[in-house]
Amino acid sequence: MFRFQTLWEGRWIFAVLVLAAGFLWHFRHRLTLWPGVLVAGLILFTIAFFRDPDRTAPPEPEAIVSAADGVVADIREVEETDVAHAKMKRVGVFLSVFNVHTNRAPIAGKVIYSKEYPGAFLDARDPEASGKNACRTWGFQNDRATIVVRQLTGLIARRIVGWSQVGDTVAKGERFGMIRFGSRTEVFVPLDAEITVNPGDHVAGGVTIIARLPQK
Repeated sequence: MFRFQTLWEGRWIFAVLVLAAGFLWHFRHRLTLWPGVLVAGLILFTIAFFRDPDRTAPPEPEAIVSAADGVVADIREVEETDVAHAKMKRVGVFLSVFNVHTNRAPIAGKVIYSKEYPGAFLDARDPEASGKNACRTWGFQNDRATIVVRQLTGLIARRIVGWSQVGDTVAKGERFGMIRFGSRTEVFVPLDAEITVNPGDHVAGGVTIIARLPQK
């Protein structure tokens, strides 16, 4: 349920909350109960936010899985300009602060691209966030397809973490990074892929099949 690598990303948040808890404990006889309840609640929320359960990806080679937990916000045909330089189907997933925020590889293959782009910090639910927010784009490639993943920041989520490197070989569903707090993740798949989800569907990263490639 918890991994050191994921928890480490929240080290400064945990440090501040522990210091706050120590301060409140030291002055507990002079304070009301509510500050302690608030800090305890924040500690529990932060622990829950950095949870990172193990998952098993579906083995079918043609299956493309969601890169993140959340709700499918939109499905569109767009021009992908960073990796494939072609029109692709984009599945956008919105992550609330209550979702697991680890991102997972949608296919097994090699990381061929990873680049961070500066930008704004609009609410990740804003339709303009996809083109304006700070983001990091990833390319995953195998002998079947090139799949692109974009991690977008949000109004609160302003830190994108990358754990994999260009040249790494990843398994389907393997963790490659995370976004801290509410955000958006987009998966770009080839036009001939069959989309298997609809807007409003809840998806689990590394588990839910969002598209299928044509069978060879």
